[in-house]
Amino acid sequence: MDSTQTHGINLSINSSDYHLQILPWVTLLDVLRERIGLTGTKKGCDHGQCGACTVLVDGKRILSCLTLAVMKDGAAITTIEGIANGEKLHPIQQAFIDHDAFQCGYCTPGQICSAVGMLQEAKARNREEIKELMSGNLCRCGASRGIVNAVMQVMEGGSNE
Repeated sequence: MDSTQTHGINLSINSSDYHLQILPWVTLLDVLRERIGLTGTKKGCDHGQCGACTVLVDGKRILSCLTLAVMKDGAAITTIEGIANGEKLHPIQQAFIDHDAFQCGYCTPGQICSAVGMLQEAKARNREEIKELMSGNLCRCGASRGIVNAVMQVMEGGSNE
């Protein structure tokens, strides 16, 4: 792959198709934020250590700051903007509200995407496993307990009404 010329890629982002010409070193995060205009996915540490950039690619959680966009040619990508079904919130989004699982909100998009992916993986069975499987998504404000409670609510199929 020549590093000085652009390459054509096709991405399905939140069920919309995009054909882009990009340089080979452009990250998926930068494509989402700067080329597509989906700024819900956050650039936190830019080193894959905080999880603020978590999105779903073909249903699996990834760190978009560490992923070259050319590597995901043909992939289906879901960002925080694609989690809800129109005006109807995804259950994990509603649970975050129910449990006040955010303070500053900066990490919230990555936390929600990670939680959706983790629930799809169906590996967590209890609070400790949720903490472990979500450990790559950091909350510096102290909302971690609310985040775990929100995931537990959805995992158990309940609501907080």
